[in-house]
Amino acid sequence: MMHRVAVLTRHNLLLRLRDPSHLVSYLVMPMVLMLVFKPMFGEAVQPVTGLLVMFSVLSMADVATATLTERVWHTWDRVRATRASVLELVVAKAVPVFCILLAQQALLLVYGVVAVGLRTQGSAWPLVLAVCTWCFALLGLGTAIAAVVRSHGELSTISNVGALAVSALGGALVPVAMMPDWAQAIAPISPGYWATTALRAAVRGEADWRAAAILTGLGLVSGTFACWRLKRGWGRSSVL
Repeated sequence: MMHRVAVLTRHNLLLRLRDPSHLVSYLVMPMVLMLVFKPMFGEAVQPVTGLLVMFSVLSMADVATATLTERVWHTWDRVRATRASVLELVVAKAVPVFCILLAQQALLLVYGVVAVGLRTQGSAWPLVLAVCTWCFALLGLGTAIAAVVRSHGELSTISNVGALAVSALGGALVPVAMMPDWAQAIAPISPGYWATTALRAAVRGEADWRAAAILTGLGLVSGTFACWRLKRGWGRSSVL
């Protein structure tokens, strides 16, 4: 099992590295916007953490693309015909994207400290916890989306609209306290709310265990749904 996962992971990593355009664009755009938004807020926490959340949600589409492309290339049947289980296939596709998401967020945090003036307090482990649990939630959500959409057009629509909704409701664009009362009331339904909450607590040197637990649970539930849906035959010539 470990050998199969390692081989599939290496293969999927090569596919991701051969087309790094999304990673580059989702690094450059938030870097520019951080510098533009900082004077509006007067401090670096809001623009750095908010834009990090927003563009990491956009990056979530990469894990969905990794699975959806197999169907477009008509190779999903062949992959499923091997000895590899659905769980092994999902893990092999998720690990490279998880590494890319970690690299993206780490680079943006370093950029925020060096170029935007973000000041962190305490040790680094709360930041590591917040970033890892957020990436895990994104992987689960991305895999679940891949188990539902039927085309790259649907994926693009869901990813773009979802990124805006998750970011706006989660307080990534403006602090939740500045939003209308109705938006504040429903903000906790957005994964971005818990991501920004965890990141801002981590910047203060505190670990928000409630947010970490919710993000981890979200990743587990959505990932479990994705495995169940894919095992039911999604992407084959005749969907069961």
